[in-house]
Amino acid sequence: MLFKNRLQDWSFSAVIAGFVAVLVGYTSSAAIVFQAAEAAGANLAQIGSWFTMLGFGMGVTGIALSLYYRTPIVTAWSTPGAALLVTSLPGTSLNDAIGVFVFASGLILLSGVTGLFAKMMRYIPQALSAAMLAGILLRFGLDAFVSLQTNLLLAGGMCLTYLIARRLIARYSVILSLCVGLAIAAWQGDIAFHGQAVHFAAPEFIMPHFSWEKLVGIGLPFFVVSMASQNAPGIATLHASGFKVPVSPLITVTALLALILAPFGVYSIGIAAITAAICMGKDVHPDPNKRYTAAVAAGVFYLLAGVMGGSIGTLFTALPAPLIHTVAGLALLGTISGSLYRALTEEKQRDAAIVTFLITASGIQLFGVGSAFWGLIGGVLTHGILSLPEKKSGKNQ
Repeated sequence: MLFKNRLQDWSFSAVIAGFVAVLVGYTSSAAIVFQAAEAAGANLAQIGSWFTMLGFGMGVTGIALSLYYRTPIVTAWSTPGAALLVTSLPGTSLNDAIGVFVFASGLILLSGVTGLFAKMMRYIPQALSAAMLAGILLRFGLDAFVSLQTNLLLAGGMCLTYLIARRLIARYSVILSLCVGLAIAAWQGDIAFHGQAVHFAAPEFIMPHFSWEKLVGIGLPFFVVSMASQNAPGIATLHASGFKVPVSPLITVTALLALILAPFGVYSIGIAAITAAICMGKDVHPDPNKRYTAAVAAGVFYLLAGVMGGSIGTLFTALPAPLIHTVAGLALLGTISGSLYRALTEEKQRDAAIVTFLITASGIQLFGVGSAFWGLIGGVLTHGILSLPEKKSGKNQ
């Protein structure tokens, strides 16, 4: 009976949302992960192994957590973390790089087990979480319309299809715009697989080596970036979308699996923000309690992507950039507008929310930490200062 009830929760739009989430996740940042692996000195076979195990780790955690909590919990690698590794790992041996991964995952696990991260999140007003999410997603919304400049027929056709579908069959607006985009891209000859076959990359164990110099110089900043720019926005995305789940177990489970798989090149597994938002909107399902199926579908697609880890770069770079940017932006329109509404509804928190939104959207990098973290810090400081009680002047009459 339980299985039958959960089977009824599924919808075609949820499966499509899961697919789009994985598509956006890989196409938007797979190149950065490739660069990070190359910076660590990994060869092509080892890079394929990294993608295989990353797909496995994200798939297993996303499916398990979403089914357990019946909440759309999507997990992802840390794109800001990968960007930091690209600039920090050159000159570091592959064994030392794996040691950094083990060290950082251990620190994240400790944060989850002790509950320190969850305690910090309790002090963040919901308006600020929503503002940070809107700031994170703003670039994707803008890119959808910037694509009109680079490929007017492709992006314009997708946008027009989306608008018409929203008027007639809203739940399928994203998939219909994606289908139109694929058809136009194929007609233009912009889908190129370069004749490379799909193949499986076997996991390869690499013995970690721990160097205090590398752990302090790379491991600690990587830990801060992963927590501040990946897990914090991920948890904020869940809260801003109305899904209240215990924070510590999510951090603990993802960090534990990342720690176990680190010797195979899994540099991080965290709570997703951008791709998760695709699985949380009304287009997935009118009932929020059934949107978890989109995250489960994403987990299945991550597992499939892991099986094709050896060719994932070819497969996910075959599609033209304007198509990816447009479908991502259209899929996130509802989430962006909803986040802005929640951020600005409460008048007392409006100034702090707009500060959070602007700093996050600016994309600034300070001390190697991304704008999402600094947006939150700026918002909390603004909220704290503006909430201080005013001093009463004079004596009471």
